[in-house]
Amino acid sequence: MSVGDEREPLAPRTTSLYDYALFRHGIDAPDGRVPAGGYPLPDGFPAVSRRDRLDFAAAKAAVTEALVPLLADPISRRAADAVHLRLAALPVPRRTVHRIVCGIVPEERYAGRARRLARRLTRTGTHPSAVLAGLALLVRLGEPEDVPTVRALGRLREFSSAAIAALDRIDRHAAAEAELRRLAEPPPPNPLLDAVTGGDRGAARAALIHSATVKPVGPPRRVAEAARLDELLREYPEDPDLTGAAGRLLFAMSQPNQYRPEILDYAQARPVYESVVAGAHRLTPSARSYALLLALALDLYSGAGAVLDWPAGRRTELLDALGRLLDGPAWAAVADSTGWVRRTGRTPFARPAEAEAFRIEVVAADPEHPNLVETRILRDGGPVALPLFASGSTNPPEYLLDTGRLRAGPEPREVQLAEAYCTEGCCGALYVTISRDGDEVVWDDWRGVEKKRRATAYRFDAAAYDAEVERAERDRSWSWPARDTARLISREVREHPGLLAAWDCRAGTAFTAWDEPESVELLFTYAPGQDAAVRGTNAPWLQFACRIPDDGTPPEEQARAVLDRIAAEDPRDWGRVCGGSKEYAAALGYDWPPGGP
Repeated sequence: MSVGDEREPLAPRTTSLYDYALFRHGIDAPDGRVPAGGYPLPDGFPAVSRRDRLDFAAAKAAVTEALVPLLADPISRRAADAVHLRLAALPVPRRTVHRIVCGIVPEERYAGRARRLARRLTRTGTHPSAVLAGLALLVRLGEPEDVPTVRALGRLREFSSAAIAALDRIDRHAAAEAELRRLAEPPPPNPLLDAVTGGDRGAARAALIHSATVKPVGPPRRVAEAARLDELLREYPEDPDLTGAAGRLLFAMSQPNQYRPEILDYAQARPVYESVVAGAHRLTPSARSYALLLALALDLYSGAGAVLDWPAGRRTELLDALGRLLDGPAWAAVADSTGWVRRTGRTPFARPAEAEAFRIEVVAADPEHPNLVETRILRDGGPVALPLFASGSTNPPEYLLDTGRLRAGPEPREVQLAEAYCTEGCCGALYVTISRDGDEVVWDDWRGVEKKRRATAYRFDAAAYDAEVERAERDRSWSWPARDTARLISREVREHPGLLAAWDCRAGTAFTAWDEPESVELLFTYAPGQDAAVRGTNAPWLQFACRIPDDGTPPEEQARAVLDRIAAEDPRDWGRVCGGSKEYAAALGYDWPPGGP
């Protein structure tokens, strides 16, 4: 029987969990490798029964009352003993303890005492709640000298997330290593994590290059931070494979189809952009590399890369360098003449001076998932929405342009510019009120601006504003046949609700299928005998989807054929159930799809 299989000789009640973490690592991982997910606590985390568990409001009051008075105690040992007794007696789950203590802000005059208490709790704590409280305090109060302690505790499975939160502020490299370990899946080896843990820079470089062609080993920002990507690029400035891998990481970090583009939290984003642009000429010209460089340029022009803290003029210089490179004969020869590259064209490089004050760019930022199309509003060459709201992408042109929502009419109009990736009901949305004031258009009365961000009123010359909105509404160069077909179908079913109502169906819309951008998905609700507001009622309803492949004919003909079919044939007969419930399906006489939607 191995040491790791035996009962732990260290009693957690008398030995600190920090010492236990050191012991486990020393005995079980003499080579420095920590098992995927980390080590378990010696006796697990004390269970809290549902019957005794405090709700969040009561838990917050109890934890605050137990901890806050002790933050000012000048004798940290006495305070720590009291924290142990108080928190151990509270029926509060571990995640709740950490969340509550993270929100506690010690008085400035007692910050030093609170820091000493946090250190004693993390280094000598024997109860998990007390150690979590110490880690939570270090999220705000931690210093570089705390890194070894927090890293050691982060090797324990139940403390990994709390340790990462504390390390994020004081050592991003250590935080990233801990995050990759927490997300690691046994039993496959993780070359990047092994290289980072062992301090092997050459192996880290090789693992980064290899990871570009295999399943990602973790969030791209964490991969870059763990590998110290900015340092690797300086160590291997002439390595085209590393430059390409770095470019792909930047691209992945900048994508808007996430809760927040990771690039905004990557401290080394600017130097990595600089290195990738400087080394781009060493890449072998190919359609894939062309698309990557064009996507990076688009991000620098109007995406998350544009809102980084660039020195004056530097972003334009990088864009010009990429534009000159892709204009060269070798690169022009490999440019894909169809699809995303053709539709994106010279957008990031053609910056008309007369439109710099106000510009509307419709872009699909991701060449691999072109269905995510945003209406990006630029002011003085930079994005308007992203600095105020980074929880989701800006709305598509079908919402903002096809409906005329961006027009400045005689009456003020509130417009939703962006919505959280998880929907507005979860993490919010960004709104602005558009109005006319004489010969100016005013954007003001912002709503949904994220914390720590400041919104001001924007004023635009009315004539220039109207002309730009009109230009953007006419411009369909960003689109493709299936998207145009979907737009035409949506407009018709919206303007003529009777088409679907004839079959007891309503709330119809069409869009390009996420998994098949060249096909149209028609979505509608079947709710017999109900009005349009079917959701939230007790009466049964089902949602249907009809897949319509592109047949090569003009979008107008395809849309007309679909609309004629709806008029002549019940669309439920050629659609599939994709929403509602198994009970509703049974009540309405339909089979529920295996596994549910």
